[in-house]
Amino acid sequence: MIILKKTVLLIWLVLLASLSSFAQTLKDAEYQFDQMSYLNASQLFEQALKGKITDAQRQSILLKLAYSYRQMHDTQNAERVYAELLSKNPVLSGNDTKAYLYYAQALASNGKYPESQAIYEKYSKLEIADNRSGGFQKLYKNIAVLNKNAACYKVDYLSINTDKADFSPMYYKNGLVFNSARTEGFGMKRVFTWDNSQFLDMYYLSDLSQLTTDPSAGLGGKKDSKTKTTKATQAIGLDEYTAPTANDTKTIGSYSGSSLYLYNETPSIKTESFSRTLNTKYHEGPMTFTSDAKKVVFTRNNYNNGHYNTSKDKVNKLKLYLAEDKGEGQWSNIQELPFNSNEYSTGHPSLTKDNKLLYFVSDMPGGIGGTDIYVAEFNDGKVGTPVNLGPEINTPGNEMFPFVDERGNLYFSSDGHPGLGDLDVFYTKLINGTKALGKVTNMGTPINSNKDDFGLITDGERKAGFFSSNRKRGSTDDDIYRFTRECDEKPECEEHQVIVYDADSKMPLDNTDVQIVSVEKSVLKKTDSNGSFKICLEPNQNYAINASRDGYLPNSLSYSVKSDSSQKVIEIPLTRVKLIDSTGIRIKTLSPCEAIKIIKGRVIANKDKRPLSGVKVVFTNQCDASEQSTVTGEDGAYEFEVCVGCEYKIEAFKEGFGSQGVSLKKITPSDPEVTIVNLIMFEEGDIIAIENIYYDYGKYNIRRDADLELNKLYQLMKKYPSMRIEIRSHTDSRATTQFNQTLSKNRSAAVVQYLVKRGIAANRMEASGYGESQLLNECADGVECTEEQHQLNRRSEFKILKLK
Repeated sequence: MIILKKTVLLIWLVLLASLSSFAQTLKDAEYQFDQMSYLNASQLFEQALKGKITDAQRQSILLKLAYSYRQMHDTQNAERVYAELLSKNPVLSGNDTKAYLYYAQALASNGKYPESQAIYEKYSKLEIADNRSGGFQKLYKNIAVLNKNAACYKVDYLSINTDKADFSPMYYKNGLVFNSARTEGFGMKRVFTWDNSQFLDMYYLSDLSQLTTDPSAGLGGKKDSKTKTTKATQAIGLDEYTAPTANDTKTIGSYSGSSLYLYNETPSIKTESFSRTLNTKYHEGPMTFTSDAKKVVFTRNNYNNGHYNTSKDKVNKLKLYLAEDKGEGQWSNIQELPFNSNEYSTGHPSLTKDNKLLYFVSDMPGGIGGTDIYVAEFNDGKVGTPVNLGPEINTPGNEMFPFVDERGNLYFSSDGHPGLGDLDVFYTKLINGTKALGKVTNMGTPINSNKDDFGLITDGERKAGFFSSNRKRGSTDDDIYRFTRECDEKPECEEHQVIVYDADSKMPLDNTDVQIVSVEKSVLKKTDSNGSFKICLEPNQNYAINASRDGYLPNSLSYSVKSDSSQKVIEIPLTRVKLIDSTGIRIKTLSPCEAIKIIKGRVIANKDKRPLSGVKVVFTNQCDASEQSTVTGEDGAYEFEVCVGCEYKIEAFKEGFGSQGVSLKKITPSDPEVTIVNLIMFEEGDIIAIENIYYDYGKYNIRRDADLELNKLYQLMKKYPSMRIEIRSHTDSRATTQFNQTLSKNRSAAVVQYLVKRGIAANRMEASGYGESQLLNECADGVECTEEQHQLNRRSEFKILKLK
């Protein structure tokens, strides 16, 4: 009996020790995770998973373990853990739904595009507000579209690289300055506890002619022989592990925690520390230089003149600093840029060739995504207020590593625009240095891969340049590559055929003047005997195309060249000028018009007033039923030339949207030369006011002055036969709340009855009353208001429930 008691006691002691050990392991893992020591955290979380844990604990551990691997850019393990996490709990809530996004990104980074597409689809249903998924899903259906320019580029791995991180080159005098985690020139170096990689410094290759290539290195992701299996690898049971390095800075990261020291190896080509005064014991770089090489703007942790600062949550952020060359490479007078903050990071600077604009990256409040690209005026070291480059460039993801060439082309890296995986390099032309001209373009292979590709620099013709990538070893050990373009013609220029024809007979029209206008230039062409000609246009750019010929109405259209479009034919119909009376008898023919006016405007969304691209706008002459049409570009603009003496109707068409259209009264010679008419388009979920539908106090019957507006709603329901709507009526604040609720419901029912009597099916409408709950002004209970003010609240509106 005594022996049995001792045995039970021993079992309990072992169990308690085991539980205590597990609790301590998990506590240590949580601590390392909170300190952003993701390598240490991942090892401890892997150990914790082997213990006896609850389902809730397993989910929590898996979520943090997967995120740790993501932060270290270990996509193989990130995929493995996210797969297990989402198989156990396929529906997550709150911010945890980002696990689907991260899983999709890991799959793409591992080259599994169909699987990534499926996960993006699930994510899009959970996070409707995040519109990134659609672009990635579309791309991954035909990933080969990014291979079309592959033959134009030759990419070489450079012998400048080491087994440590080498990345983000920048031109300086006759050589390159770049970032590296190597410790050349140092016996020992501090280690970044994020992933136990060395801190970054700036290094200098003084002569580009020293560069050689390593053809044996390859670009296919083969593991480098220098990659070693470490004790950390053995501890978590993995076949191979390469410690991540440079991508800490890519995410505008930070430094937190202690450091230790490791020994270093030397590179195959001799480089030197760029500056002993600029390089410190923390991160330095990326950087940029003025054209005279007298000033440098560089990234560094929040550490200057021996002062180390952190944010309120004890994180050491990144900042931008300016320094001056006092001669012989002696950099001094190091100053912070004025928009730095202890609470957010700034980095990745790039100056224009004229030294007037400074581009940089930041996660400052008020941005669009994780990190955004900003621009500020730069005047001899004096820096202006930063401006966000906007949603055309910045996404809910991360945009970083900007570079602007002498022609105003912006190159940057992003994981928010659709790409091959991780960071891809994109480019766009800028207007006035602050706004994208058209959509951004993915550089495609071989510049981009399914791994991180970033830090591209090149000339204005993109004949040659350098960029960084971690494709070689498939981990986060970044390397620098050189590229040369071997195509004579600009690879992004695509040939299009323009065809002009008679709108009635469909016969080609020769000798027709066609003007093709972009922001940069205007080209005038004439059609040949076949009514056509060919022209080279750049993708992701917007063009205005104007065709004119004697005896015909001119026709204009907006044309957006899509980089993934197979359609390369632009058709322009022209209509003969003629006028007919109300009986249909032609009374005279104009050549081409007695007088011409301009009707122009924008197509905008009802919900947020954003301009809509890809909208077909049809302009109909009510005299002879002739039509002109155009398709809006990114700015949503359209423009038509019209003859005086006729009435016109404007209609707008776009998939997923509807429009009431606009009717114009007869255009007269006394009308302005240019008339602005904006078109509003609605979509599912929009709430639209029914203008002038007012009610007498305490009544719900439809007043006679509402007939005109309700007829417009009737016509709209006929125009879109599958549309379902909710009629929403409101009252003023007078009378009791219950009375007003009933009254408003009766008012909506009256509108439904009105439309049913005219042939609209009752099941296409819902009647709702909101009483006095949504007043348009301050006329609440106890507030004195005029009858006109109260009447504003007695109104009806409708909400689009379904729209095909």
